[in-house]
Amino acid sequence: MTLTVCAWCDSFACSTQDETRRPAGCPQERGEWLNRARETYEDEENRRIARAAAHVETTGYCQWTRLEEIGRFAEKMDFKTLGLAFCSGLKREARVVADYFRNQGFEVISAVCSCGGIHKGDVGIPPESRFRPEGFEAMCNPIGQAMMMNEMGTQFNVVLGLCVGHDSLFFRYAEAPTTVLAAKDRVLGHNPLAAVYLSQSYYRKLHEGK
Repeated sequence: MTLTVCAWCDSFACSTQDETRRPAGCPQERGEWLNRARETYEDEENRRIARAAAHVETTGYCQWTRLEEIGRFAEKMDFKTLGLAFCSGLKREARVVADYFRNQGFEVISAVCSCGGIHKGDVGIPPESRFRPEGFEAMCNPIGQAMMMNEMGTQFNVVLGLCVGHDSLFFRYAEAPTTVLAAKDRVLGHNPLAAVYLSQSYYRKLHEGK
């Protein structure tokens, strides 16, 4: 398998036009991905998104929270209808977020993870992978959340605390562009980077192998 070296690169030559600074194994030296990416930016919708993202990045740099950035980005893109796909464990937070977006003038279509009330057993999830092995237990339904958003015609979706893997399914089936407000981390209060910041102390185990 060919590995890229970006995570271990100290030169960040890609932020300059100095090709001599590129380290050995730099992914810019091989493959057609870069040419294809440049061509894809010719798509007008991709350009609109890239321009709006750059505007938000520079205008609100170190001033706007991520929640505010999402609202400003949606406004810059002239989106009117936002989708909010959230975890049932963050219902209170979802209401605050939905109220914020509505107060900013957006229509908000929200969908909780258990929407549809599908039993885990109906899709082959075994008893040992359930909290309640016996009886009904609603599964997280990210495909349903995405399809609800699609049918309701959301223009931009916001993910709030979906589980690992469930978020992947939502991204896979959502038709509108999607961003993440918060990533699920039950141990660290939905702040996954806390483990990284503490990797030299309390979370030294991150440097250990399996």
